[in-house]
Order: sequence, then C-alpha cells, then structure tokens
Amino acid sequence: MVILAVVLPTWAGITYVGLVRARRENAGLPPQRRPRRTPAKKAAWVAALAFVAGGALHLYGLSYMPVLQPEDACWFNAGYMNDPDSSSALPVSLVCAGEEIVPWWVNPGLLVLAVTAVSATVAAVVLRFRRR
Repeated sequence: MVILAVVLPTWAGITYVGLVRARRENAGLPPQRRPRRTPAKKAAWVAALAFVAGGALHLYGLSYMPVLQPEDACWFNAGYMNDPDSSSALPVSLVCAGEEIVPWWVNPGLLVLAVTAVSATVAAVVLRFRRR
C-alpha cells in the first residue's frame, strides 16, 4: 500500500518534471522564472501548514476517544475494562480510573498550532491589503 500511495505518485511527479525540463532545454527556451514569493504568500503557507498540522494532531488525540464501545477505550489504552470516568473532544481528554490517557502534549500543541494558524491568517490578510 505504501508503494501505491507514496512511491508511485512521487516517481510519476519526478518523471514528469524531468520530461518538462528536458523539453524546455531541447527547445532552447530560457529557464522559467518562478514568481516572487511575497510576505503575504509566506504567511498564508504558514497558516495552511498550521491548520493541517492542527487537524492531524486533533485527530490523533481523538483516536484515544471511545467510539462504539466506551469500555474498550479504557481497555485498549490503560488495560482497565470499565467505562471511562470522563471524556471530551476539546480539550482532548480521556480519564480512566482517575488517570489521564491522552498524552500531555496534545492540548498544548493544539493551542500553539491554533494561535499560529489564526495569527498567520491575519498577517497574510493584512500584508496582502496594506499599502506600500
């Protein structure tokens, strides 16, 4: 599955880029200039990366939550066959037998990524529309 999901698309992309460069060089065309990266674009990329990383981190934290059978969440994560004492999606928390099961770094990581995403989005908008 890894070959189908990662290796083949990567190989196809590298091959395509190589073919495009070879055609361009054989045609005698000058190398294509990359568009200038403005600070607004950089901030937008940082915001997008923070949004994606925050979503992935939140899904990781939610993977500890009970889904269909709540007693299984404590059994698989803590070795304790009983219903969880409490659970919540935000802040991500699962308590079994008085012990927090979700790793301690999930909620601070969510906070840092959320603040980064919001501030980078605001910075991208401000940088895009400010007067020079």
